[in-house]
Amino acid sequence: MKFLSDLGIEIKNKELLRVSLTHSSYTNEFGGENYERLEFLGDSVLQLIMSEYFFTNTEYSEGDMSKIRASYVCENALYEYSKKINLIGAIRVGNSLVGSVNETIVADIFEAVLAVIYLDKGYDVAKKYVLDIVLPYINTNHVFLSDYKSHLQEMVQTEKKSLEYVLIEETGPAHDKRFKVNVLVDDIVFGTGIGKSKKEAEQRAAKNAIEKVAR
Repeated sequence: MKFLSDLGIEIKNKELLRVSLTHSSYTNEFGGENYERLEFLGDSVLQLIMSEYFFTNTEYSEGDMSKIRASYVCENALYEYSKKINLIGAIRVGNSLVGSVNETIVADIFEAVLAVIYLDKGYDVAKKYVLDIVLPYINTNHVFLSDYKSHLQEMVQTEKKSLEYVLIEETGPAHDKRFKVNVLVDDIVFGTGIGKSKKEAEQRAAKNAIEKVAR
């Protein structure tokens, strides 16, 4: 794949790499395996690489390391990294999703590809791959994870309205949950968000609400 060869990485197991780039909508139409199991492994590898980096290179407390790590491994960050290395064009989806691959799918596949690099080339190559991509953002203090909930709270408080987050759906196996949350302002749904945790789903719901208000 060109996006990897541009970074000096050549994967021997081509079939596993193809699986990492394949969404379930593609396998539903054409058969085969999708990226979901690889994403599970890649998520852990990414967490380890970034945890090790901040532990080794900073004097931050445990809480501060958790917060800054969250910024650089969140969905928005992984989507930005994927754009940077031109990964998105390599993703395989079914006909229903052609031209409409969302940030969640892209972020998941970034992790799945990382799992393949780890399995095929080992931890050191996977680590170099991640840090080559991420360090420019760290070095410029790029902010990915904005606190949309706090911003929405401030907006609502000025108008003395009530604000509530409601979990409306929980799907997926225990190791790969997806949460869907509505944010209600005065009992009216203003935004909806989906995430790998309730907190992420709430942030995305708040972001969705803010974007609607801004229109």
